[in-house]
Amino acid sequence: MLADATIPLRKPIDGGHRPMFIDGQWVESLSGERLETRNPANGRLLATVPSGTKEDVDRAVKAARRAFHGPWSRMKPFERQALLLRIADLFEKHWEEISASDTQDMGLPISRTRANRLRVVGMLRYYAGMATAITGDTIRNSIPGDVFSMTVREPVGVVGAIIPWNAPTASSIWKIGPALATGCTIVLKPSEDAPLTPLLIADIMAEAGVPDGVVNIVTGTGASAGAALAEHPDVNKLVFTGSTLTGQAIVRASAIGPKRVSLELGGKSPLIICADADLDKAVPIAAMAVYAHSGQICIAGSRLFVEAPIHDEFVQRLVAFSKGLRIGDGMQADTQIGPVVSRRQLDKIMGYIEQGREGGAQLMTGGRQLTEADLAAGHFVEPTIFADVEDDMVIAREEIFGPVISALRFEEVGDVIARANDTPYGLAAGVFTRDIGKAHRIASALQAGSVFVNGYHLLDPAVPFGGYKSSGYGREGGAEQIDGYLNTKAIWIDTN
Repeated sequence: MLADATIPLRKPIDGGHRPMFIDGQWVESLSGERLETRNPANGRLLATVPSGTKEDVDRAVKAARRAFHGPWSRMKPFERQALLLRIADLFEKHWEEISASDTQDMGLPISRTRANRLRVVGMLRYYAGMATAITGDTIRNSIPGDVFSMTVREPVGVVGAIIPWNAPTASSIWKIGPALATGCTIVLKPSEDAPLTPLLIADIMAEAGVPDGVVNIVTGTGASAGAALAEHPDVNKLVFTGSTLTGQAIVRASAIGPKRVSLELGGKSPLIICADADLDKAVPIAAMAVYAHSGQICIAGSRLFVEAPIHDEFVQRLVAFSKGLRIGDGMQADTQIGPVVSRRQLDKIMGYIEQGREGGAQLMTGGRQLTEADLAAGHFVEPTIFADVEDDMVIAREEIFGPVISALRFEEVGDVIARANDTPYGLAAGVFTRDIGKAHRIASALQAGSVFVNGYHLLDPAVPFGGYKSSGYGREGGAEQIDGYLNTKAIWIDTN
């Protein structure tokens, strides 16, 4: 029996149809075509949504442009702040239905979606604070005579945002929040694999009093709606979270305009366990650094480097921890590992597991699709650990986006730093050690946008998050993110 399956929803997930949200109205796609979204735990139809096209994106962008030049542009910072605070209050009020929506649409256990409340509501309140903290500078220049110079910060305009399926609520607010704080307007295209929570968020935005056209949600495929948004000539800024390959296509499309671009892309993050680490702390954190979201998270610490003296013990303890995890429908309160989002993703993960076997890695645990009893209709992958992994193996090089850990042995700290950095990615990294000096040396040398010491998955609205190398550019969170939604205008006044 599903312990939380009777959570009351304002918009029940009942197999019905959900329109998309443009210019303050719930509308259908102009083509009339629809997409299905299904529960990955059991395959049941959750809802259908419009399959938006280039024409739908165009009307959303036009609505956003009208709103940008309308009354929204004249709202004072404290008014935008008050609006964001109302939205935050409504998120707290409706958190149960938001959590249930995320769990049913993409599989993350309800215990984890509920636990995201502090982060998401905190993001909204952080952006509310930033709305009244946008300033320019007065700059003493060296022009002869009495010439005054200053800068002002102005919103870039219409933002196009494309988000993935693995964190619908947080990803939506990571894009919408700074747009509202700075005075921009936004067109958001959610993943076709998890579109329901962003539509619920649109309903909350309307309840909070967000003016028509300021926030628009266009559902559809990446190839149709996503590409059209990236190419639209009247979009001033693109923000994208997703794969590196798609991010490269986004950059090419952004030349039409051109547009400012922020990208948070893939990763193959190293997690280094030194011989002096606290193993009781490191084992569960190392496991969940990958198994969180069933491995469907960009910063997963899936390259696990373990120092030789403790390697065998650590891997055995990791295997034991993995075997004790409860796998099932995310709506069950005691589920720790839910399904992966789709059959397509499951097949991709199983393909990587087979490549690991064929490549000579030792399968320590897992490696199966789970089809027993209540799991038969869903997309469940057993938590998987490979040992004896070499740096050049496919499972150590490519982002799997599934619950698969590759354990690699290392002898010396200098060697492991070079190996950890030998990747095209640079989104996150981690290290466990009791030696603070060693921690500083390793953290300073790792080429990643976030480095976690004796912890993992640590995120805060005030701290910037983003990647190095092929993991993208631009930041989400912190003052740097707000800067990315603003233009700087220099004003010169000759008073001679």
